[in-house]
This record gives sequence, structure tokens and C-alpha cells, in this order.
Amino acid sequence: MYTLLLSLLTLALPGVVLAQGNQNSLPNTFPHVWPGQPNGTFSPEWQKYFEVTAKLPNITGPIPRTFAGNIPVNRQGHPNDTLFFWAFEKQGANGTLTAPADVNNTDPWIIWLQGGPGSSGMIALTTENGPIHVLANGTWVFNNFSWNHLADMIWIDQPVGTGFSTADSTGYIADEDQMGEDFLGFLSNLVKVFPSLATRPLFLTGESYAGTYIPYITKHIFQAQNPPVKLRKIAIGDGSLGSQATVEHLPVVNVIETYPAIIGYDQDVFNFFREQEHLCGFDLNLTYPQNGHFPTLNLVRPTEHSALSQSLLEPTESRTRSQSLQKAVSEKFAATYHSRAFNKRAEFFERREESRREWKRDLTGRANGTIDPFYGCSLLDELIDYAVNFTFPWSNGDFDVYDIPDATSPEPFLNASAFFNDNRTRAALHAPTSKDWIRNFNYPFGNAHDRTKGNQYGDPSVEPIAFLSELAANASAANVSIVFYSGNDDSLVQHRGTEVIIQNMTFGGIQGFSRKPSTPWFDDAGNFAGIVHQERGLAYVLFAGAGHLVPEWKPAQALVFLREFVLGGNLNGTVSGTIVVGGENATLANDFLPGGNEIFYGSAATQGTSTIPAATQAAWNSFIATATATHSPLGAGNGASRLARGNVMRMMTLVAMVVIWFV
Repeated sequence: MYTLLLSLLTLALPGVVLAQGNQNSLPNTFPHVWPGQPNGTFSPEWQKYFEVTAKLPNITGPIPRTFAGNIPVNRQGHPNDTLFFWAFEKQGANGTLTAPADVNNTDPWIIWLQGGPGSSGMIALTTENGPIHVLANGTWVFNNFSWNHLADMIWIDQPVGTGFSTADSTGYIADEDQMGEDFLGFLSNLVKVFPSLATRPLFLTGESYAGTYIPYITKHIFQAQNPPVKLRKIAIGDGSLGSQATVEHLPVVNVIETYPAIIGYDQDVFNFFREQEHLCGFDLNLTYPQNGHFPTLNLVRPTEHSALSQSLLEPTESRTRSQSLQKAVSEKFAATYHSRAFNKRAEFFERREESRREWKRDLTGRANGTIDPFYGCSLLDELIDYAVNFTFPWSNGDFDVYDIPDATSPEPFLNASAFFNDNRTRAALHAPTSKDWIRNFNYPFGNAHDRTKGNQYGDPSVEPIAFLSELAANASAANVSIVFYSGNDDSLVQHRGTEVIIQNMTFGGIQGFSRKPSTPWFDDAGNFAGIVHQERGLAYVLFAGAGHLVPEWKPAQALVFLREFVLGGNLNGTVSGTIVVGGENATLANDFLPGGNEIFYGSAATQGTSTIPAATQAAWNSFIATATATHSPLGAGNGASRLARGNVMRMMTLVAMVVIWFV
């Protein structure tokens, strides 16, 4: 992903598209032949070669039997296009991956894919659901909640060219259909090395942009005459299943309702965003059962051209990764609204409230029912910019789209680059020497960085929602189940977008869920873990207190989820006739699940928490109960029209925060 600074540099040269038509600028990488590599085609003889036997640097203590290396995808004309895998046998087992083919072997095995596009699967292995985890200080620990406690587990870098996977400079995928074909080619070679995997049930899992990868891979498995694996279930977390409008910007009001601290509990600001939601066509009415399909959502672009609106061409997560997000946003914000930027910290708090009033006054000069010309319908970006400018503690300079209550600036960085690029690790994992391992990079679809085509990442493929109904029908016929799960603290791919997608797709011959998800589920300690709902081969699970990277923030609960709802057959939340197993809780049947009352902040570590006074929460709850009971946000007393009609200039004082410093 490119930083905001690079985005602005690119925009200064409007005729330039990054690397478009210049294939030679793309990395040309290839796998390394390490000592002991067998000759000839793949077979179980390769198991000994791929086994990791050398000691890994900074990892103390034994780890499960493990295998790693690069395997080709069999794309014609591109022999150096490979995928890198790191496989761990089930904890306590020995020989499960190397077992011979046996149709009676029903032991599950799991594949994990990361998102991006262009993010390494090793991120999850080393920070989320893998057996070894890197800490912010560079040391390593063992993860007691690793998913290989329950099954053989394989983390993969894909598409080709991602992480330790390799690709020649003309061999990057053109689209997701080519990605799916590549993945089946990889699987066909993988099962030649580990024959038992061909007949054992495969559970294909991943998060974020894997919500695009996994449906395409599943589609190609169903289309294959003789698929190389026996797919049993797919599980997608916080997945990019639909358009940018659907998964990122449609849910913004739900994000605010979950964490109203983002806008300082300001009712006028809430009404503004709710009006924008309506004008953008994002206020869809979810019914159970669903009545009719939703229209195609088009993301309205800004009509005013400025540095602020131009920066919206960059993916949201790229903007928020900027090392100087607060400074960059405030300067562009100030230039747009003709106010002073927050360059000097000594002046920041005094001027923040003044500029916030200016922002609200700007609404009064706008015609009623007008989409913000500087943001268009990029509502998540507008919300982030508001918080970074005006709301403590995000005004310290950072907004984590992956985990709303984490306002540390900078965030503690869990980076395994030094480990993977250590030559001892590289040799032990049979990794390529033609490249360094990189966590994330801007994937060059069609061998070019061209975001004028396709979605915000330059991916020209149609979003999975276009074929999810057909996929679900084929899955049902093949006895393959589907699981979608979300972290309640995620704002980038918030759960409301996933719920919209579920209600807009057909599975089991019926559109959407027939009952609203409202069944609680619990972890092994008996604590509330979130909401679960299951109907006709599709399960939906919401995690309380987890962000975009669910296993990182709720590792114990994620392992219970894997055991019960992915590998297992827990019926909690299942509609059975006129009842729902586990019951329905009316307090959980709202459109949003309230988030926590604490926001964490600090520099590279959590140094304090900002908590919300009970009186503030009570006043907001009273307001929101009335606000959400009204019909259109364009009605009397709502949105920008409310500000314009009464020319309301009152100052909303900043919410008092109780600051608790950690000793």
C-alpha cells in the first residue's frame, strides 16, 4: 500500500499512473533451490525437503512438526510463479501431515489466507492465530490459542508475488479468476507432497480481502472436474464480499452508534452523518425475512477538487497508515475549510473547538439535502478525518480503522520482517533468496499499478456478491457450509455491510436470514462473546470486543469459535422450525452492538485510557433511542437541515473524559 504522501505526490502529476505499462519496474522473483531438493515431479519424497529441521532464530523451546517452502501454481509460461506455505501439524500429533492417502481419514485440515490485496499470510501466523507470535520489542512468544491446537494448519502467501511467494515481472495475476486457477494449481502440487490432504476435509479460512479470494477459489473448486481437495467449509472474517460502498462506507452510522465517542457524543454531528447516509442511499432497510433485493450502490465522488478530496482516491487503510495522519489531514482539512491547520501542538486544544464550530457552521451554508462536496459518499473517510481533527484521543494523531478503541499513536508495531529476512530463517523455511519478505505491498493486478481500473486496489474483478447466491447453491449441493464472521470493533469492513450482503443473497432457496441474529454465544469461561445465527448452511458470528483481526484481539474466543462453529457442529443460533436454538435476546436484536466504554491511547504502547462518564452515556442513549425511532433523517429536526433552519450556532462542549493513567 502506498502512503498518503506518495498519494499526494502522484496526484501532483495527474497524467501519471503508477507503473502502468512499465512491467520492468515490477519485481522479478523466483524460488531458491536449497540443498536436498529432489529431482522430478512432486511426490511424498519432497516431504523431507520441505520439513523445517534447523533451529529458528529467537524461537526458544520446541514447536510442532512443521514444513515450509515454495510450490508452483502451474501457470503456463510462468514456471517461477509460486506460492509460499508454512504448515504446522496439529499440536501433540506426529505424522498427521505426512500420513499416506486414506479415504477413511477424516481429520480436518485448515488453510489460512490473508487479505490486502498483497498482504502476507505470515502476518496471521506471527500475530493472530499461529503458534509463534512476535511482540512489539521484537521478541517471540508461544501462542496458547494457536489454531493448530485443533487441526493441521497451513498459512499461505498469495496471490503470486506476495510475501515469500514469487512471480516473474509479467506473471502477477490479472484478476481473481486467474488467482483461483493459480490456487488450484498450487493445491494440485501440494497434495502430491502430502497425499492425505487430497481426501481429508479442507476448511478454507481467511480475513479481509480473503473475502474476495475465498469465494473465487471456491468457485473454481466447484467448476473443476476433478478438484484436488475435498472442501468442507469456508470461513471468512470481516470479508471484502461486496463493493467499497457496501463494506466501507454504508456502515458508518452503525460505526458511530457502536462507538459514539468517535464524534464526542455530538448529536448534530450524528444527524449530519445520518443525513449523508440517506442521501448516499446507504440507509437500507434490513427485514427478516428480507423483502426484495437492494439496489446497486454507487459511490458518489467529491464534486469539489481539493487536496482533501483527491486524497480519497487512496484506499482508506492506506490513508490511515500515514506516519503523520493527523498533520496531513488537518492541513488539507484547513485548506478546504479556510481555517488554520493544527501545526503547533501548543495551540491545538485551544483551536480545535473553534475549528469544529467552523466545520459545523459550514453545514448551514449548504442547501438542505446536499451531499458533502468535498467527500462525496466516502463517509468513513469523513468520519476518520473528523475524529483526527476534533475528538480526543484520536486527535493525538492516529485512527486505527481495524480497531476503533485503539488510539495509540503510533501503534505498537508487530513486525516479523527481521525474523523472516534473517538468512537462518530463510534457509530453514526454504524461502527464496531473490526477494525479501514484505508484510504488505500494493498488488499490481495485470502487472501494473493502475487504480483507474476496477476497484480501489486496481482489481478489475467483479465483487463476490455478484455470484454468492450461485456459489451458495453449489455449496449446498456439495455439502459445503459457509461461515461469515465479524469483529464488532472493526470500522474498515464493519459487520453492517456483511449483514447487508447476507440479506441480499439467496441460500437454501430463500433470500437472507428469516430471523434477526440475536442469539448470544459464550467462551469457555462463560463470558459473553458475541452473537451467532445459523440458517440453511450459512452461519454468521459477531465477536464482541474484537477488531478487524479477530484472532489477534480475541484469541481465546476465536479458538472457541473455530472449535464450535467451523470445525464443529454447534447448533447454537440455528433456526429450527419456529424456534432458535439458544434462544433470542431482544437486547441483542438492535442494528448495532454497543462497543466498550474505554478508548486506549499512548505512544507505541497503551499509556492511558479515556473513559466516558455515565451521565454522558445516559444522555446519548436517550437521544439515540429517539433518533433511531424516527423515519427519514431528512425529516424535521434532523441533519444539516436542522442546523440551517434554525441557524443553530451553539457550541457543543467537548465531552468530559475521565483519564486513567497506568502506573
